[in-house]
Amino acid sequence: MTREQKAQEVAVLKEMLSGASFFYIADSSQLTVEQVNNLRRKCHESGVKMRVAKNTLLIKALEDRKAELGDLLSTLKGPTAVFMSQTANAPARVMKDFRKTSEKPVLKAAFIDTAIYIGDEHLETLAALKSKNELIGEVIALLQSPMRNVISALQSSGGKLAGIIKTLSERNENTEQS
Repeated sequence: MTREQKAQEVAVLKEMLSGASFFYIADSSQLTVEQVNNLRRKCHESGVKMRVAKNTLLIKALEDRKAELGDLLSTLKGPTAVFMSQTANAPARVMKDFRKTSEKPVLKAAFIDTAIYIGDEHLETLAALKSKNELIGEVIALLQSPMRNVISALQSSGGKLAGIIKTLSERNENTEQS
């Protein structure tokens, strides 16, 4: 790789990672071409971008964010693939799903907002994270529940009240006719 190609790759990586609130670093070595293609297909279907990068170039691309990344840069040894997504848990779910048929990719580290997770033992936790949309849906459901109870009570009370009024009016008619 020429110096110009390296600079170009660093620029591409820097652009991809500069605004990323979530990214994962994993070891996807020893996968066959077919397995890598299947992994890339699963990533594409889930809205996850996957890019294999040299560690030195990745370190240069992340230089501006060194302070917030802390120990994450120390995991950049050996073959490295970077997974990025708009959803925090999407790369972990893809990796977890893919590992049903393969031992790789192995999670080296993950950067989620300001939290850093180092090690493959965090994959289950990261896959179980709820996305922003899932959390919003749960909050809306929780907010709607009391309103539904009030409306239901009002409707059932309204039915009872209408029945009482009807009975009373029928009694009045019966007493007036007598």
